[in-house]
Amino acid sequence: MGVDQPRIEAAVAEILAAIGEDPGRPGLATTPHRVAAAYAEFFAGLGQDPLDHLRDTVPVGDRTGELVLLRDIEFRSVCEHHLLPFLGTAHLAYLPGDRIVGLGKLANVVETLAARPQLQERLTEEIADALETGLAPRGTLVVLDASHGCVTTRGPRQTHSSTVTMASRGDLALPVARSEIIALIGGPQAAR
Repeated sequence: MGVDQPRIEAAVAEILAAIGEDPGRPGLATTPHRVAAAYAEFFAGLGQDPLDHLRDTVPVGDRTGELVLLRDIEFRSVCEHHLLPFLGTAHLAYLPGDRIVGLGKLANVVETLAARPQLQERLTEEIADALETGLAPRGTLVVLDASHGCVTTRGPRQTHSSTVTMASRGDLALPVARSEIIALIGGPQAAR
């Protein structure tokens, strides 16, 4: 099921009218259509399975290496509380079991899960779960650092704040292992 763009267009026209604007005036006449197209992009991950990106793994036998770390994966999502965007950087690490996957596939997992109404805390856990299920690694660590529209543009208006969340599994749930990877990432400020 895809995004119902005509329904979004009607809803946006109603919102414009509700705030006292004329949705038919020249500057706003095509706004409902543009918002509907944006929402179709923002929520394209609905109905997609992130594990599809991890299906083509490569068996590597006993020479898997110690760690795979993909840093600075840019992502954008929409907070489900206010439908405002949050933008950030994801860092994914795993200790390979007996298989690995193309690095671009890791970024695709992030993109698929971020393209849904989300909470950063849940997004972090969902990425870690997908890596665990799709790759069966010995350990997984996911760190997200994001700036939230609901904090930067409304309410507290903290324009320079960011939120860091972390999920770890297996051997990378150990504090010593996590701290070593955090150092490789560059600490919580790595995404700024």
